Amino acid sequence: MFNSSQFTPKYFLLTGFPGLEAWYPWLIFPFCFTYTIGIMGNTLILAVIRKNSSLHQPMFLFLAMLAFSELGVSASTLPTVLSIFLLGANKICFEACLLQMFSIHSFSIMESGVLLAMSVDRFVAIYNPLRYTAILTLPRIAGTSLTLGLKSLLLMFPLPFLLKRLPFCGHNVLSHSYCLHSDLIQLPCGDTRPNSILGLCIVTSTFGLDSLLIVVSYVLILYTVLNITSGEGRRKALNTCVSHMCAVLVYYVPMISVALVHRFMKHAVPAVRLLLANIYLLVPPMLNPIIYSAKNRQIRQGLIQLFLQRKY
Repeated sequence: MFNSSQFTPKYFLLTGFPGLEAWYPWLIFPFCFTYTIGIMGNTLILAVIRKNSSLHQPMFLFLAMLAFSELGVSASTLPTVLSIFLLGANKICFEACLLQMFSIHSFSIMESGVLLAMSVDRFVAIYNPLRYTAILTLPRIAGTSLTLGLKSLLLMFPLPFLLKRLPFCGHNVLSHSYCLHSDLIQLPCGDTRPNSILGLCIVTSTFGLDSLLIVVSYVLILYTVLNITSGEGRRKALNTCVSHMCAVLVYYVPMISVALVHRFMKHAVPAVRLLLANIYLLVPPMLNPIIYSAKNRQIRQGLIQLFLQRKY
């Protein structure tokens, strides 16, 4: 009696910046710049850590995990964003949209978990520096990496199947340049409570819990630093945390801003919400390699050596 497309659309229509289509030729430059810096920067971080055995230490191995997860986020959003701004192609098939949603959220969950692991790493380094490498051994770091990867995959695994069973009744217009679960869940005309409950559980058990534990870690770090007698020792201890604190702020401030705008500014200009959503996914992968390269002498030296080897 009904066309099957009323239940499962063949494709979704992605939205760039409504009303600013005439500016797309100019907007493509900042987007391409962001992607270029993010992908090249994180790739170089991985290459430097891989080539330098002196960097095979807990802090740098966690940094490699962060770079890998940020590369995943960038690679997940890149195809549709550039297709919209370069080609004006805003269609994505149903299955590809679910795959993109799964990839974006999985890598974002992994990124949040890695930031938590890095905060624990900094606490151990400051609280018990003599046993730092004995506590954070390579097998434990490898186990942490495997756990974070499996956690992100298993948490996201049910969501595409829950979405696929829902009737969409012809609704197929998304409000972003890529597929997000919070966006997709607004379209079905069926019962979305299981999806909403599971999505809330995932957000609470990952981003919510991770951010809380990061705060606890830094309270313990601050307490430990205040117990250091020398002012120079305190300065050095805090200086080892600066890069990570910047990475946490770069990741969580845009996320919280997006949540607040959606919750308390529902009637705000759509371009504002879209801009914040793009900042949340695109800016951290661009800024973190710059932050770590600027603040960490060993990373800078590794980059210089890498470029010199390629030159000669």
